[in-house]
Amino acid sequence: MAEIGIESRRESSPIPGQFPKLKTLHVWWARRPLVASAAAVVGSLMPAWSPELAQRFEDRPELATAKDYREWFLRLCGVWGDPVAARRASDAAKARGERLPGNPFTYKQAYKNSPTPEHLALLHRLLESTWGRMPTVSDPTAGGGSIPYEALRYRLPTHANDLNPVATAVLEAGLEFPARYGPDLAADLRRWGDELVNRLQARLAPFFEAHHNQKERAANFIFARTVACPRTDKTVPLLPNRWLRRGDKPVAVRVITHSGAVERAEPGFELVEGDEIDFDPDRGTITRGKAVSVWDHLIIDGDYIKAEARAGRMGEVLYAVAIRTPKGRGFRAPTATDFEALAAAERERARLAPQWQRDDLLPDEPIPDGNKTREPHNYGMYRWRQMFTPRQLLVHGCFVQQWRKLTTDIRAEIAERDRAEAVAALLAFMGDKALAFNSKQCGWHVSRQTIAPAFSMHAFPLKWTFAEFEAGTELFAWTLSQLLDAYTQIAELLVGVDASSTLEQARVTPAQVQITTSNAANMTAAPDGSATLVCIDPPYYDNVMYAELSDYFYVWLKRTLGWLRPDRFNAELTDKANEAVANRARFAAASARQARSLADHDYTIKMAAIFAECRRVLVDEGVLTVMFTHKGADAWNALGTSLLQAGFVIGTSWPVHTESQQSLHQAGQNSVSSTILLVCRKRPSEARGSERTYLSDIVADIRQTTADALTRAHDNGLSGVDLLLSTYGPALAVLSGRWPVYATEATEDGTSRLLRPEEALDIARAEVTRRLKARLVGRPVDFDPLTDFVIAAWELFKARVFPFDEARRLGLAVGGQDIDDLKLARILEAKSGKVELCSPRQRLRRDGDEHAFGVNRTRREFTATLDAVHTALYVADLDGLAAAKAWLDERGLSRDQRFIDCMQALLRAIPRSRKNDQWNVAEAETLDRLASAYFEDLDRPTAREEYTPATLDLDGK
Repeated sequence: MAEIGIESRRESSPIPGQFPKLKTLHVWWARRPLVASAAAVVGSLMPAWSPELAQRFEDRPELATAKDYREWFLRLCGVWGDPVAARRASDAAKARGERLPGNPFTYKQAYKNSPTPEHLALLHRLLESTWGRMPTVSDPTAGGGSIPYEALRYRLPTHANDLNPVATAVLEAGLEFPARYGPDLAADLRRWGDELVNRLQARLAPFFEAHHNQKERAANFIFARTVACPRTDKTVPLLPNRWLRRGDKPVAVRVITHSGAVERAEPGFELVEGDEIDFDPDRGTITRGKAVSVWDHLIIDGDYIKAEARAGRMGEVLYAVAIRTPKGRGFRAPTATDFEALAAAERERARLAPQWQRDDLLPDEPIPDGNKTREPHNYGMYRWRQMFTPRQLLVHGCFVQQWRKLTTDIRAEIAERDRAEAVAALLAFMGDKALAFNSKQCGWHVSRQTIAPAFSMHAFPLKWTFAEFEAGTELFAWTLSQLLDAYTQIAELLVGVDASSTLEQARVTPAQVQITTSNAANMTAAPDGSATLVCIDPPYYDNVMYAELSDYFYVWLKRTLGWLRPDRFNAELTDKANEAVANRARFAAASARQARSLADHDYTIKMAAIFAECRRVLVDEGVLTVMFTHKGADAWNALGTSLLQAGFVIGTSWPVHTESQQSLHQAGQNSVSSTILLVCRKRPSEARGSERTYLSDIVADIRQTTADALTRAHDNGLSGVDLLLSTYGPALAVLSGRWPVYATEATEDGTSRLLRPEEALDIARAEVTRRLKARLVGRPVDFDPLTDFVIAAWELFKARVFPFDEARRLGLAVGGQDIDDLKLARILEAKSGKVELCSPRQRLRRDGDEHAFGVNRTRREFTATLDAVHTALYVADLDGLAAAKAWLDERGLSRDQRFIDCMQALLRAIPRSRKNDQWNVAEAETLDRLASAYFEDLDRPTAREEYTPATLDLDGK
């Protein structure tokens, strides 16, 4: 799993242009890395190694020993080197402040390495021997398609399903078409794609060509939102900052309000470069929703800006043009020609409006008031077409029109109907790529000097400035090149074309895939017992609102792909009622607390129905592997409840690092970087005995299982939130193995209630806290609940800020601490669904304040050890280290073992990272200075060092 994790991170944070092409083919949200998906599929189907297995395949060295078998598994997954050694060498060089002369990874990223025909044949022989037939793989919520794509690469019969028509369109384009037609289809795509580009350029050039000459070519047009100044009624551009380019060749924009001594009627813009920048470009005209008028320099209230936007009076103004010249990229100020081209495009769109309305070329569907779609409403965008400028609407409307005409021509010339429609369907993705890079949701990426795509976030935040793609010559030529590149590489990987195999060899065993669009809780196309493995990456509770986001594409795809698949795109918008996410917006009529509870219940019911359907389609001895990435306890409780209700037993769990580690250790962040693989099987249907199982019967098993999982995960390099999550699967495994399990106490009416999975997770968290303290200190130790909470929070979350619910549950796990108790003790502050750990200075108690907890330098005894440490740090910051040492000596704390143990735990738990030689967590620096001066025996990890203590016997021996 360590090797797979390293390769997953290489895939998630590649060099520019090296993303898996399944990602660049079309936007989908929260795709899992291909290598992790490959490991989940193959690892779920391959048997464990045994001497008997080696004897059965005595002719194959890959199965001779457990080591050989493991290495073969990694090679099947594309790991053709030693990523652990490579990462170790890279990290060691970074720790020394050095740069390695070459890339320590001497082989291609794992996802690029296809299994050879010889290894595929051996794998099939092994799987048929294990299962009695070729195993089939099903993914009921396939989304972006990582899991079924990898199943197809192993030539396994595959079923990919999703409720969302946008997702199934992506699955067809990325799985079905490449599997059926292979790389050869690229020739048809290029021919007809070139024809489509030529038609579009001829149609759109009049609205852009004036910007091109031999010396420069316009590439992007950069706009700012505007409102009228409430006092002067003149246009105010809303610029968060005035940068166009930073670095050694900076460019910024100056807003011009006067021509000489005369005030202008409208603002103008001047581009300033290098040393001529005599103003602060970081200071824009709007911050945190409030603006400053460029005319009278007074505040424009945020409520006024929203009101103007909702009334349809928010506009936009072109303030810079990004250009290409023989010397490279540059910028120029907009000219009268630019503004005339914009006006001409708006006149043309108005002229075409009646005909286009009859032909239904532009989306007029409403933007629903949802979880992520509420933000556009705040600024007057109520319909999807309002996310585009008039010229952008002209561009995208012309694409729909020309695509329809071209589809008719393709059908007339390509005799094979299915192939013709595959070509047309793939070319429709050119339009979606254009939507992703040409709307008011697309910002200007100052550091990369490119357009930032519409979905840089999984949301629709208002972009105060946005960039438009030049569409007269550049946009659709670029989208075609992107499509051809993505399809070709997807198809070549899928058929296994590489240096060791020809196309003919790779096609000996064709890939078989079935794509369906249905509710995962009712997959009528999948017969009972039709799947050997159900590998599912389910919707992550409240993390991503897939349907709300995908409507951005759906309303356009129904006007293109809807011609080919009218049954799939016949609804006004995507199905949100049946989507398995915890969407509180669906229960907006209830109170906030009720909405949260109803959304949680709705998600749990839907996931239980999905897992019940998984149970139906699985063969009795089959495997359900769930890939889940969420740090919230509510999400894990809902997932666990759903699995238990559906009749599954959790056999084991494995954490795999799948996300980029960039900035994970910065203060204020607590990202989850690993995916947990839960491996489940059907619970036997035979009735259990009459004796009931209660929580008290399994507490010891949960604790021991948690301890084993914690040690294993820690030895595998996990830390922070990932370390906590690694214990969730094993804890749920104990619960599911004895299910049904009842709570020890009765309900109000005297009946027994089923245990909630979160209660088993609370026990796991308490055991984690106990073991974490022992690891941090070096031996088992007892503090007090407040000190335990802070030490565990720093070690688990590696951040000052983390979710409120995680704080609540952690407080209960370490001694029954309520959030209100922690607030009274000034341990934390709570706001907006999050909590923030207080610094020593924030915990200061004034003279006469008799509260038991906090920082008080006059106190001689402390109930909480943390208070003594925090007070010492406060004195050191205020009066210096010598004063702090004297204060400690007066109270006997310099020799107090519990105080010293607490310092050791905090030294190892609080993030010691720095940025520009500044410590991200201030008390980490003071703690380090105090320990260095007076507690030389304490271990002080370096800022770049991850604390990795030796394995400890945590029972006190």
